[in-house]
Amino acid sequence: MKLKVLLPSRVFAEKTGVTRIVIETIDGSYGLLPRRRDCVAALLPGVLTYETETEGEVFVAVDQGVLIKAGADVVVSVRRATGGTDLGQLRDAVQREFLSLDEQACSVRAATSKLESGFVSRFASFHHD
Repeated sequence: MKLKVLLPSRVFAEKTGVTRIVIETIDGSYGLLPRRRDCVAALLPGVLTYETETEGEVFVAVDQGVLIKAGADVVVSVRRATGGTDLGQLRDAVQREFLSLDEQACSVRAATSKLESGFVSRFASFHHD
């Protein structure tokens, strides 16, 4: 199989000779082999595993996204990804990169919520006048 992992700004990985892929979906964990039927799957944040004869087993931490398998081509499109061959190091990298971004997203949501509530209260006071 040919595997391509896409991020919004670039191609994260492009591999040929992939013998198997394991993904985490909203319906559970699935394995893809070269002769599996074509499919589309919504991905959850988790670990995507693929294997090639030259690299062996490789782990990629991915954020939510989508996987499309058409023939021998598998395309994974996610917001964020980081890879490695050691699960311990991958876990540390995920905590550093993904969790800090999640904290930033929470801060942005809190600021947006304050702006919205201020707008609503001003609009309500304008309506009453």
